[in-house]
Amino acid sequence: MNHTENRKPASGIFYASLRAVDPCDSVKGCADKIRSAYINGGFNRLLVAGFGKAACPMARALEEALCELITDGIVITKYGHCGRQNIEHRAQNTDSKIRTHEAGHPLPDENGVKATEEIIGLLKSADDKTLIVCLISGGGSALLVSPYEGISLSEKQEITNLLLRAGADIYELNTVRKHISKVKGGRLAETAYPARTISLILSDVMGDRLDVIASGPTSPDTTTYNDALKVLEKYELMDKSPGNIIEVLQKGSRDIVRETPKEGDKIFERVENIIIGSSRTALGAAVKKAEELGFHAEIISSGLSGEAREAGRWLAIKAKETAGARGKGQGARCLISGGETTVTVKGLGLGGRNMELALAFAMEIEGVDGMTLLSAGTDGTDGPTDAAGAVVDGETIRKAKAAGLDPVEYLANNDSYNFFKKIDSLFITGPTGTNVMDLQIVILD
Repeated sequence: MNHTENRKPASGIFYASLRAVDPCDSVKGCADKIRSAYINGGFNRLLVAGFGKAACPMARALEEALCELITDGIVITKYGHCGRQNIEHRAQNTDSKIRTHEAGHPLPDENGVKATEEIIGLLKSADDKTLIVCLISGGGSALLVSPYEGISLSEKQEITNLLLRAGADIYELNTVRKHISKVKGGRLAETAYPARTISLILSDVMGDRLDVIASGPTSPDTTTYNDALKVLEKYELMDKSPGNIIEVLQKGSRDIVRETPKEGDKIFERVENIIIGSSRTALGAAVKKAEELGFHAEIISSGLSGEAREAGRWLAIKAKETAGARGKGQGARCLISGGETTVTVKGLGLGGRNMELALAFAMEIEGVDGMTLLSAGTDGTDGPTDAAGAVVDGETIRKAKAAGLDPVEYLANNDSYNFFKKIDSLFITGPTGTNVMDLQIVILD
């Protein structure tokens, strides 16, 4: 197959993986459990609080399944991620009890602060006869935003941007976020106590760690203020970070500011956290679809991480080794991986981790026939762009050079988006309504 022919099965495999982690189906699968908990627990109110890129479809599913039980609700999602189906649902159900707000991601904004204050107010109204359902998905760390006392929104935006540009991974980023917030790191559960809380969680982190997904608002925190300071020290950001943030973290390290709630705290006796979808589900569905299409498929990594360009080179080397070891008559193969890489931003260009990974992969396989990669974010966005990722093959770099583009220069400038846009290799899906990290699909024909 050529590049154009390979793009179709690769995208088909990608979309099959998305269907497997459809947030509506996942939430509806928990409806009976929630109904039973409400009735058997003798509750008289059911409140909904949602935040993340999948918040709207999750809320729609809950409302369709349990409308008569819901008392009130608020969800926060990223701009443009409400989706056509959810907008139509709101139009047809004008008496909807769940209000929707859109806010900034990956940098938090004022809309996120205002919407979070509404959620805090709603949960503070809860008592021991209240059942709260939290709908949590990737992106929740930026969307559920309430800076700790003495820290401004602009300072929180600044530290988030510094960490993102430095290449901090999601664990490190959320370690800091949890300790400069009034709602992260178990503090939302603390706000809701003594209500009973059931959190339905769509995981976007490797290992499905509850304390990391959306910065663990309803989970015990395993990190400390000292850990947060170590992250800033690692990336040499102590002198660059806002003074108020450093002050809060240092006070916390000296026990002047109270730590985030830990395992064993009584507030978690009233909390149940349920993972309803993850990268593992998506990867399994990708393998199944690839095999249906006639490929011999295998997962080569479920935890791809590190610098995006290095991950891209590793994938390319793995693909070439696999192709070289393939015997005659063994047929086409499909190598699948998932995870979340990082980009240390040194240039002034536009891009995202999937596009940077794809560019490095393309450079490594220049001139190699029969090899295609699709790398994309399952949420439909890669960095601050309208693309989910990119599709490349052995002809990509040749095509670019023929058009006068220097791939080395574009990679050095972190400008993968504009590189791929100029040669029509972007993979654009629009917001998908789900978020379980990234997928890489390599087809060897």
